[in-house]
Amino acid sequence: MKYKIVVDSCCELPQNLKVDERFEIVPLTLIVGDQYEKEDNEAFNQKEFLDAVASCPQCPKSACPSPERYMQAYTTEAEHVYAVTLSSKLSGSYNSAVLGQKLYHEKYGDKQIHIFDSRSASCGETQIAVKLAEWEEAGFSFEEIVDKAEAFIRKMHTYFVLDNLDTLRKNGRLSGVKALVASTLNIKPVMAGDDGSIVQLGQAVGIKKALAKMVEHVLTDVIEPEKKNLMITHCNNLQRAESVKKLLLAKATFKDIWIMDTAGISSMYANDGGVIVTV
Repeated sequence: MKYKIVVDSCCELPQNLKVDERFEIVPLTLIVGDQYEKEDNEAFNQKEFLDAVASCPQCPKSACPSPERYMQAYTTEAEHVYAVTLSSKLSGSYNSAVLGQKLYHEKYGDKQIHIFDSRSASCGETQIAVKLAEWEEAGFSFEEIVDKAEAFIRKMHTYFVLDNLDTLRKNGRLSGVKALVASTLNIKPVMAGDDGSIVQLGQAVGIKKALAKMVEHVLTDVIEPEKKNLMITHCNNLQRAESVKKLLLAKATFKDIWIMDTAGISSMYANDGGVIVTV
């Protein structure tokens, strides 16, 4: 195996990549009050987790993987190792991955390892991981792939609409948002990633109008969509993801389209019904 791609568990991977030996998911830990503390791994049960969140007055939290766990993932015969983490402005996962790289070099010596701060989350990480594999299979050098991926990250767009912003707000992840209207008014903000932080692009009355407004932003921002993968993740609401896909395909053509349900960390932040789009 020439290369290995390590991702944290905020990255959604389709089943065929989850079982691909070129990929490894390093799990974060999900914590809901005193009743729930589990690794975000292949045993994750979304319904069980969402029920625990709904029944607990405390805000759910997460703990990032240890540097030692990342070092373990880097310990492979693969010549090139890439790690992709959720935004360093949202989690300590990136810093832990970097420390794991230092621990590896101290213990085992030189290896070509590069850690990517996705400046995104969820399917934004998936976008990067898929491109890394694509470039490796195309025969680019390690250095070329690192440069291409960093440039790709800078140009990638992340958008999302959530039914419930409580987890993001209570965990201090909305520092880039100056004002949020009361949820009782049924006004849904349209959010986006901005260099790894969360910003508000606009708002609409009701989830359907908010999703339509998000689609408008995607269509305005994307350049040459026919050359790009459209990735949509949803938390327990495939119908919403399919509606976003339909709205986008009415106005644009994409290279490929991926729709995935959220795993643990993305489910925690997106909450039941949330939809995330990256392109």
